[in-house]
Amino acid sequence: MIARVNDDENAIPAPRETSELFGHAEAEAALLDAYRSGRIPHAWLIGGPQGIGKATLAYRMAKFVLAFPGPQMPDVQKAKSLAVDPDNPIARQVGAGSHGGLLTLERTANDKGVMRTVITVDESRETIGFFGSTAAVDGWRVCVVDTVEDLNQNAANALLKVLEEPPSRALFLLISHAPARVLATIQSRCRKLPLRALSDEDVVLAAANAASLNPNDANLRSVAELAEGSVARALMLLDGDVLGLHNRTLELLNALPHVDQRALHSLGDTLGLNDRVSLRTFIDTVDRWLSSHLRADGAQANLPRLARLAEVWEKISSAARDVESFNLERKPLVFSVFGMLAEATR
Repeated sequence: MIARVNDDENAIPAPRETSELFGHAEAEAALLDAYRSGRIPHAWLIGGPQGIGKATLAYRMAKFVLAFPGPQMPDVQKAKSLAVDPDNPIARQVGAGSHGGLLTLERTANDKGVMRTVITVDESRETIGFFGSTAAVDGWRVCVVDTVEDLNQNAANALLKVLEEPPSRALFLLISHAPARVLATIQSRCRKLPLRALSDEDVVLAAANAASLNPNDANLRSVAELAEGSVARALMLLDGDVLGLHNRTLELLNALPHVDQRALHSLGDTLGLNDRVSLRTFIDTVDRWLSSHLRADGAQANLPRLARLAEVWEKISSAARDVESFNLERKPLVFSVFGMLAEATR
C-alpha cells in the first residue's frame, strides 16, 4: 500500500508496473507449482544480483495470487506462467500501489523529501496491523519487502515476529541482493529462491522492453555485454556519458594501489550534486569491481586480503548511502573510496 518514491530520472517502469519477465522461467515455475499445490510456503527469500528482475518476479507473483485467490481455480490450474493481463483491475491496482491486499516495505522519503537510508521499525510494524486485521479485500494478503538489506535491526526483528506466526493466506516475498547476509532467523523461516544473472540475450530483451527500444540496437547489445546480467545496469550504461564514467572509474580501479590524484579530482567534479545517475554509476562500478576481487581472493584462499576488502566494502557501502541519501558532496567520497581501496590492495 506504499507507493514507490521514484527519484529516477529515466522514465523506466517500476517493477510493480512491469508485466513482462525475462530469463527466470524456472523460478517462476517453482512459485506457480507451489501455489497450485495448495501448500505454498508463507515466506520466500528471492535472492540474486541487483537489477536482474527479483522485484519484477515478486510483484508478478503478488498480482497472480491476488487476481486468482483460489489455488484450485481453473485459471490457476491451467496457467503456464504467473502472467496477469495488464488490463486486469488487480494488475492495475498493484501497479498503482493501491490494492488493499498488498503491503510493500521499502525505503521511503522523510517529511523533508529526503530518501531514508533504511526501512524503519515503524514501517516494518505496519505488517502487524496489516496481517492482524480483517483483510481489506477477500483472499490473500501479500507483503513485498524490497529489500531485506534495507531493514534496520529493529525493523528486521519486527518483521521476524510476523514471520514466526503468520496468519492463514499470508504471503511474504522478501527480496535480497545478498541473501547469505540476511538474518539467519529470517532465512530459516523462508523458502530460498535464488535467481541467476541474466544472459546477455535476456538483458537485451528485458532492457528493450523496459525502455521501448529495438532489441537489435547495436548500442543496446554492446552495453548488455558489460552489464553482467543486470538489466538496471544495462539501462544506465545506454547513456554515453554514463558509459564513459564507468570506463574512467574502472580504469582508475584497475590501476590500484596507484592513485592518480588529478584524475580523482576530475572524476569527483563529474559527480555533480543532484546527479543521482552519475553517483549510482560510480558506486555500481566500484561495487562490481570489489565483488569480482572478493571472489578471486576467495578462490585463491587469500584470506588476509579478503578480510581487508570485505571490511572496506562495508565502509564504502555505508558512506555511499549517506552521500546519496543526504545529497552530500561527491568529491570527498571519491577520494575516500580510492584511499581505502589503495590501502587494502597494497
